[in-house]
Amino acid sequence: MNAPNRFELYVLEDGEKPVEITEDTKIPNAATIKIVKQDHTLGNMLRAQLLSMPQVLFAGYKVPHPLHPYFIIKLQTDGTSTPQEVLEQACTKLIATMSQLEAKFKREFSFKDVEATGAGVDDPYGVGGAGGGAWGGGRDYLDF
Repeated sequence: MNAPNRFELYVLEDGEKPVEITEDTKIPNAATIKIVKQDHTLGNMLRAQLLSMPQVLFAGYKVPHPLHPYFIIKLQTDGTSTPQEVLEQACTKLIATMSQLEAKFKREFSFKDVEATGAGVDDPYGVGGAGGGAWGGGRDYLDF
């Protein structure tokens, strides 16, 4: 089979750098950034975060080939900050956003645990406390 081993897609080899930044010589305030052992998931989130920043003029990414585990970001700023500084700021904001999402996710699941114990919460489906209705057995319509 042509596909590489799964671990080769996300485990850095000894001495392998996770990020390589190359300044663009033809375009002012621009850089090409290669991020290894990552894919579209991080690439698209990072591109969107970069485009939301006012000092970024252009941000785009591509995955050259699906069997090669890296992507390339092209980034151009307006000159008030270097591309490396803007990338660091975008990564920091993205980490903060993911932390907030994780906290909200855990909070919602803690509410679901409270609902499952039946601690004074009304039945949202109106089928009675002990799983009455068509489903029976304490199940709701989401339990197929």
